[in-house]
Amino acid sequence: QKIQEDLNKQLFDNIVSFLRRSHSEFQEKTTEWTCRMKSKEIPTAALVLGVNVTDHDLTFRSFSEVLQNNITPYIAFLEAKDCPGIKNLMQKLLGQLMNCYVDVDSSEDEDYVQVSHNRIRCSMTSLINWYEHVTKKTDSETPSKKRTSSSRHWQSPPVVVVFKDMESFSTKVLQDFIVISSQHIHELPLVLIFGIATSPMIIHSLLPHSVSSLLCIELFQSLSCKDHLSTIIDKVLLRASFPFKLGEKVLQVLINIFLYHDFSVQNFIKGFQLCIVEHFCSQPVSVLCCQLVDAKKRADSLSHDQCENIRKLPSFRRYVESQVSEKQIALLTADTYLKEITQKLLEDLHVYHENYLSVLRCLHVFTSFLPKYPLGKQIRELYCACLENQVWETEEYESSLQLARMLNKSDLETMLQQCVEIFVSSSGKEFDNTVEKLKEFLTQFQKLEAEAFQEQDVSVSSQKELQKKTDLYHLQKTLLELKESRRSKKLTKFEMLRFEVVDYIDSLVRNYLVPANHKTLHEIMYFNTASVLREHLNAAPRIALHTALNNPYRYLKNQALKSDEGSISNKAPDICIVYKLHLECGRLINLVDWLEAFSTVVMGAEGPNADAASSDQVDDIIHARFIRAVSELELLGFIKPSKQKTDHVARLTWGGC
Repeated sequence: QKIQEDLNKQLFDNIVSFLRRSHSEFQEKTTEWTCRMKSKEIPTAALVLGVNVTDHDLTFRSFSEVLQNNITPYIAFLEAKDCPGIKNLMQKLLGQLMNCYVDVDSSEDEDYVQVSHNRIRCSMTSLINWYEHVTKKTDSETPSKKRTSSSRHWQSPPVVVVFKDMESFSTKVLQDFIVISSQHIHELPLVLIFGIATSPMIIHSLLPHSVSSLLCIELFQSLSCKDHLSTIIDKVLLRASFPFKLGEKVLQVLINIFLYHDFSVQNFIKGFQLCIVEHFCSQPVSVLCCQLVDAKKRADSLSHDQCENIRKLPSFRRYVESQVSEKQIALLTADTYLKEITQKLLEDLHVYHENYLSVLRCLHVFTSFLPKYPLGKQIRELYCACLENQVWETEEYESSLQLARMLNKSDLETMLQQCVEIFVSSSGKEFDNTVEKLKEFLTQFQKLEAEAFQEQDVSVSSQKELQKKTDLYHLQKTLLELKESRRSKKLTKFEMLRFEVVDYIDSLVRNYLVPANHKTLHEIMYFNTASVLREHLNAAPRIALHTALNNPYRYLKNQALKSDEGSISNKAPDICIVYKLHLECGRLINLVDWLEAFSTVVMGAEGPNADAASSDQVDDIIHARFIRAVSELELLGFIKPSKQKTDHVARLTWGGC
């Protein structure tokens, strides 16, 4: 939440500044506002939020708090589903503003507001009368209270109307509201804010020129949802102080859902929270993650069962196999020795993450200077590539190295300077020599620049000497030497230094960006069960529907609904009975036969001694239940009426799930 507030701060500050300008013009009755009054223009902010509609509510909630704290208490949020006509829009608008008025002021005027809301017509005149009343009441307050309120709001704060989903609003509703509002702009400091998910051009698509000319529009663009996600990953996941980590497949599932489904950062965070819950519920030794947060918590508190769970971890088994026989016996039998080794391994794992993230950021700086991005432009793409396998063995990494060997001097110096800053700010203690080495490279580049001027002077003097030589033999010899030097193509000092820098960065990558699954006890911190995550997040409605209709006990947990495989329980809901019977039919289903089979199953509960006098009534009830169940199956898409035979229906689904 803190990160999202920081990301939206610039956007909100710009909108607040826009509202202050619009409002101050109305407050001071300046010439510009007078001109706007004559042209009947309404100050309008076009807020482009992007297609991640599920994140808009949180943005508008934060936006509302900012406006209430800085500009005005009179804010109304309108949605298209609540405003099918201009009358509904005005009712919603007045209702929200009057409730806002009750919340801001004392409750002694609550009766007035409630009575007036019930009696007055929902029109622009009523809105103006209400606004004049509340602003006059503010003016008549005691000086102390007036000073307190004016510190937050202006004396006559604007009325802000936010259309949360402008694309969904009816064109006629928008046109009518804008035309009516423009007629009263000199009486009411109204400001419109259009929440736009697609493009600002939608304003001109929905509104004709005669209406859009009544708006004084200023465009505001929110941060891209991809940049938003990259910031979340960078600030939360890529922190050594946060012990829980996502495996490569799990992170890829969450990113794919983000990129190919909804672009919703909120849904990504919900998926991340689900991973945390699943990890700590399914991994018995995941409690040791807390040790990396609380340094005082020791592994000595482990129970015998937890020690046994550690011994079962695949990475710990590999560690045991790499030890000598005496240590193997101690690790597998002595809990005290195991706790000491576990403590040391967890500390090593923490140091590994600190070093890993520092080198990862350095590599990201390194690849961001390349003309192409074989490893990806965003740090999340680079992080996924490094999680998957040994990144230095991939073709993309080799391509990046080849491109890096062609970087110019200024890019290399900037890159080295940023890497120095990363390693200096790192908490890892192993990078002192690395920092010195990078600074040494920077010094050598500076020396090369000074030597370049000297070589230029030498080359000029050598050319002059060559011109002075008139002897044919010496001239021919000198030209042959120049030709041989060009053939050999000896590397310059700059090229040799550039190769050295690239090779050094490559050595850092090979030493520190080893995949986590090569580390002992990585299972404690990493959640890798992507199949469980897909089961929760990737909906399979057909399988769920088949399971619910074929085995209602799975969801209802009613013991009476338990039945053997292939049998049909007469206790099941009618739609389940009809569904199971329809699975036994072919392409066309005879409704009469289907009804008889349904009646046989249902009547099985009453037995053969049913009252004959009420049989007609029972048949009518069963017939009605059957018709309702068949209609529900048709609604779900399992059957449809057949044109071949009027007393048949066609089956639409085939095969098992």
